Amino acid sequence: MGWAPFKITYTSDYFQELYDLAVELIRRGHAYVDHQFTPHPHAGDKWCIYPTYDFAHCIVDSLENITHSLCTLEFETRRASYYWLLHSLDLYMPYVWEYSRLNIINTVMSKRKLNYIVTNKHVDGWDDPRLLTLAGLRRRGVTPTAINGFVRGMGITRSDGTMIHMSRLEHHIREELNKTAPRAMVVLNPLKVVITNLESDKVVELDAKRWPDAQNDDLSAFYKVPFSRVVYIDQSDFRMKDSKGYYGLAPGKSVLLRYGFPIKCTNVVFADDNETIREIHAEYDHEKKTKPKGVLHWVAESSPGKEPIKIEVRLFEKLFNSENPAKLNDKWLTDINPNSKVVVSDAYGGSILKDAVVGDRFQFERLGYFAVDKDSEPGKLVFNRTVTFRDSYGKGGK
Repeated sequence: MGWAPFKITYTSDYFQELYDLAVELIRRGHAYVDHQFTPHPHAGDKWCIYPTYDFAHCIVDSLENITHSLCTLEFETRRASYYWLLHSLDLYMPYVWEYSRLNIINTVMSKRKLNYIVTNKHVDGWDDPRLLTLAGLRRRGVTPTAINGFVRGMGITRSDGTMIHMSRLEHHIREELNKTAPRAMVVLNPLKVVITNLESDKVVELDAKRWPDAQNDDLSAFYKVPFSRVVYIDQSDFRMKDSKGYYGLAPGKSVLLRYGFPIKCTNVVFADDNETIREIHAEYDHEKKTKPKGVLHWVAESSPGKEPIKIEVRLFEKLFNSENPAKLNDKWLTDINPNSKVVVSDAYGGSILKDAVVGDRFQFERLGYFAVDKDSEPGKLVFNRTVTFRDSYGKGGK
């Protein structure tokens, strides 16, 4: 997040001071002790009694000279005991200030609920990219800059119960990644296209832009894309019947391959069931005289018979169907969206991705922003979708 703590401390660091103050509080007739014994994660078995939250919270704040003790509104009822205890022991009193907790639609922020869905494997751990934990956001590819910008934009309020729309966070994510994520072409559901008027052994190296505003004299802003006899487009970019307002490929129709040439569909080859499309035949216009409206992303074989880079892509949507699943009380688990994670295991990626490492972020053209996941292995990269180009959560919220 870019923030360095002044110091990391534990309440158990102050057990001796807390014990001495507990004895003093008892001596003054203001307290009693409840005997118990459970080994402490930091102090071990050195102590056979442990301070309660209400006892330790205010005293440790005072001992550490905290100026402002900040907590969420549900702790407002504790303020009286906070000040009473410090006053009873004649200790310095920090200023206590409560604020409303952050509530974002279509998810849960409660530690208790998060712990439940993690422990019971409704999600894939605390760093599941569908969770709004810092670990989950980092794994999804969200940058500290985007999170800090979102939080600054929210400000601090005591207005409880306000639901924040996910699009507000996504705005900051897109704003940051649009500047920092290099472009790449990826086809999620590949459809084979054979360029029949290109020699089978010919490969044309094309220049593709890493950044949309790349200057022609800046060679580092470009990368090479092979154009060969076999290319792949996405299945969603082909129809058997053309229609008004449709800019994809169809029989007899031309489209422009991004950074490449116009191609025209000349034939469709079906599988044995006469329904499934096995491949498309097309001719390319090497002189680029054709000016089609539709522009498609694509990937190609880098050499005859050599598949493009095969990658796994994980597409994430809202974790809960309801904007506020907490309102469903004991039925909140039934609201989990079964389609919140979709895995595309056989996508094709361009050559720019071959040296990507965990944490690298890219803009997949026409698809959104993606980050390399920790599940990646040699020969099989895994990408998490960080955010789409447009709001995928629908309207609603603040």
